[in-house]
Amino acid sequence: MRLRALQFFFSIGFFFFGACALLGDLSLGQIYVLRFVDVDGHTLLTADGHVTVVVLTAQSNIDQARAVGDRVPDYCLGNPTYRMLTVLNFKNHSRPVRMILTALTRRRLDAEAKRLQPRYDAKKLARDARRDIFAVADFDGTATSQLGLQPDSSAFRVFVFGRSGELLRQWDDVPSAAELATVVK
Repeated sequence: MRLRALQFFFSIGFFFFGACALLGDLSLGQIYVLRFVDVDGHTLLTADGHVTVVVLTAQSNIDQARAVGDRVPDYCLGNPTYRMLTVLNFKNHSRPVRMILTALTRRRLDAEAKRLQPRYDAKKLARDARRDIFAVADFDGTATSQLGLQPDSSAFRVFVFGRSGELLRQWDDVPSAAELATVVK
């Protein structure tokens, strides 16, 4: 009887601590094949041959996400090797509110594309900047959990994944333009 109780205790402990480890911070150098679906219906992976900058933010930190975008080096703009993805942790909302927030997110992306277009024009890129802007509206915590945080988190994080999904760097604040350029190069 004691042996059975001990086995049960260790099984529960292994499950609990294993689950907690999955929700911890991501480790530099590890490969993460993360899957996101953006507000335009695109499926984006961290291990699909792109260098991917992922910004995780809550609505309250959206200006920090914009600052990261402003610091992306010019050689990344319009370059199919690089992309930036913003994960907006909206937390839990009703279906009608989700629809409204998703529509507002698309409008915000359109506005950001108009703001970005002069950088494209200066580089003589004959391409619509909106095609290169991606955002995930995370209402159920799926995307946030993949990035190692609790779904109810309002944390701000920046991750850079290499072409194979290797986590190259992460920050809890907006990295400098030089730091970002060094990692994505």
